[in-house]
Amino acid sequence: MHHCGRFQPVAFSRREMLRTCACGFGSLALGGLTAETLAKAGQLVTTGGGLHHAATAKNIIFLYMDGGVSQVDSFDPKPRLQALHGQPFPMHKERTQFNENGLTLGSPWKFNRHGECGLTVSELFPQVATCADDLCVVRSMTSKFSEHTNANYFLHTGHGMAGRPSMGAWMSYGLGCESENLPGFVVLNGGLTPPGGQDCFSSGFLPVVHQGSRFRPDSTGLDCVTAGLGLDRQRRMLEMSHALDEGFAARTEHADAVEASIRNQELAFRMQASVPDLMELAGESKATHALYGTDSTYAPTAIFARECLLARRMVERGVRFIELTCPAIDGNDRWDQHDGLKKGHEENALAVDRPIAGLLKDLKSRGMLDETLVLWAGEFGRTPFAQGTDGRDHNPFGYTVWMAGGGVKPGFAYGQTDEFGYKAVEHPLEMYDLHATIMHLMGVDHRRLTYNFGGRDMRLTDVHGHVVTDLLV
Repeated sequence: MHHCGRFQPVAFSRREMLRTCACGFGSLALGGLTAETLAKAGQLVTTGGGLHHAATAKNIIFLYMDGGVSQVDSFDPKPRLQALHGQPFPMHKERTQFNENGLTLGSPWKFNRHGECGLTVSELFPQVATCADDLCVVRSMTSKFSEHTNANYFLHTGHGMAGRPSMGAWMSYGLGCESENLPGFVVLNGGLTPPGGQDCFSSGFLPVVHQGSRFRPDSTGLDCVTAGLGLDRQRRMLEMSHALDEGFAARTEHADAVEASIRNQELAFRMQASVPDLMELAGESKATHALYGTDSTYAPTAIFARECLLARRMVERGVRFIELTCPAIDGNDRWDQHDGLKKGHEENALAVDRPIAGLLKDLKSRGMLDETLVLWAGEFGRTPFAQGTDGRDHNPFGYTVWMAGGGVKPGFAYGQTDEFGYKAVEHPLEMYDLHATIMHLMGVDHRRLTYNFGGRDMRLTDVHGHVVTDLLV
């Protein structure tokens, strides 16, 4: 660029730049306020230009069943298994995790029909069975992975390796949060961290602010909440921290991680007032506590009951996506019963059955189930043949998940596995299809909610997935 010899360009000072550009900051602030208002109205602008279509669900509660519930012992009855119990398994066996395969293993539990729809549910879940008319059961789910860590990444992020954003992060990124004082994506940690660790709740390449914020289901709530400090003192601490952060952010050219850290500190300060009120359950009626089971003498039930009740309260306060993890049970390895199937599955079911039924009934009685999607899923299922003598190995070839509320068909069973419950043979679904359907219910086209990373427009479903319209009302 050539300049007149009598003119030399002079750099703006910061003060002059701010004075010259001041009018532009008003539009930036207006844009931020407008986005916040639209988020509260469920109309946050996405890369597609707003909600892509009318949403039937505004919030998601994900009941994560860590370890893989056995489909043939829960929601997919197979009389043929009972008939051949103890005999050599007649189908070809795929490679399993440990390859200590035994004989055909019938279910130790009976199945009965429930509700007006006649949905068949195992006696493992007597309380959830009373909600049969609200359940949309998918019996033909499949996974690409038979090992916990990779299968968990696949379930949570649509990819079998670490580094991708969780579906909760995608929901936060695309739809925002209706609450000013709580995160858009919350993980209620009952005691078990999934294999794969915190990457299951990661924001991946999305802005860090969308990662899952971990809460404990006890009265203390978040680790970042500082107790015993007065509000004035905390405000002064925040102001000092903000001043230091601003200087650091300027030197790092406002890198995403730094900006997200600043926003998270500000959110944490606002949470000082909101979290104690959220976690205080004394105001809930005795009937509500009894419904969920917070008064249970079995500690894991009481823990998961508190998680479920807190999830309902978070939905009321506008949290977009809430994931619940299972409570730890002494002497029990999640739902991952490679041996001791009867004891392990019964203890796990006892922990979650009553609280889940309480959540569904409470949401329905308050008129909230119609706009709240409840998802119950693990990373895979279990084999219909034994591992050893009384366990089941991992089975990604056909297993069960269910949904309720949020626009899915109630009292409905979809898909089918073979006569042994081993492989999906009718309407097999991939994880991409489940994710695409969930996003559709939230008013988002999974093909259009993207984020440019590494020169490519990335999405939760990658280049796969279709909306399963048969599951929709």
